[in-house]
Amino acid sequence: MKYSIIIPTLNEEKLLPNILNQIKQAGILELYEAELIISDGASTDATVSLARDFTHKIVCHTRPERQNISEGRNAGAKYAEGEILIFLGADIVFQDIRAFFEFVSNRFLPGRYLAMTCNVKVFPNEERLSDRFFHSILNTYFYLLNVFGVGMGRGECQVIRREVFLSFKGYNETLAAGEDFDLFKRVRRKGKILYARDLCVFESPRRYRKLGYLRVCKLWFINAFYVIFKKKSLAQEWEQIR
Repeated sequence: MKYSIIIPTLNEEKLLPNILNQIKQAGILELYEAELIISDGASTDATVSLARDFTHKIVCHTRPERQNISEGRNAGAKYAEGEILIFLGADIVFQDIRAFFEFVSNRFLPGRYLAMTCNVKVFPNEERLSDRFFHSILNTYFYLLNVFGVGMGRGECQVIRREVFLSFKGYNETLAAGEDFDLFKRVRRKGKILYARDLCVFESPRRYRKLGYLRVCKLWFINAFYVIFKKKSLAQEWEQIR
């Protein structure tokens, strides 16, 4: 098995079918020796039943306490058999999924990079001028963080070698937010991260619509500060927006 696609979910019945259908219609699992793992954090909607139409590898959180995103990703990774782990957000779709996997197969897999990420933009049919402006700045900023040795990749799309992931013991489960930054920051200290600027995944703008870009960016940067200097996240629980 070459690739394990891991998608953490929590009440994602509205958007999860988009990425699942894209994976199925492109024949990704067959063409690239990949598996699909859904790691569900105790959804109360139809998320799990929808996922069963696409994969038999579904990990369900059953403990009474709420699962954070780090725990969800790690839970899925425990069942992964691929040498490359591809963590995706449940609300994303690829700009060109075949081009993405070709790039991973031809550029990342045979290379010396430890991890990989790409640009993130808003769904084209929902994109506003503000989305284009802020995402252009954010993507450039995150790219430069990798160039200058800090390390960054948004959790919407993080690719990492399995042995590297295991050597770092995965995502830090004490972090309710900023876990994606924390992992790539640790990885960057040991080796290089490939930022594929020609590749892109599209995400839902739901968080930006409800909270606004200024508040979202403020929360990101404050959490990053806490992760770097206090080794914890400011947020004790990341707000669920559906």
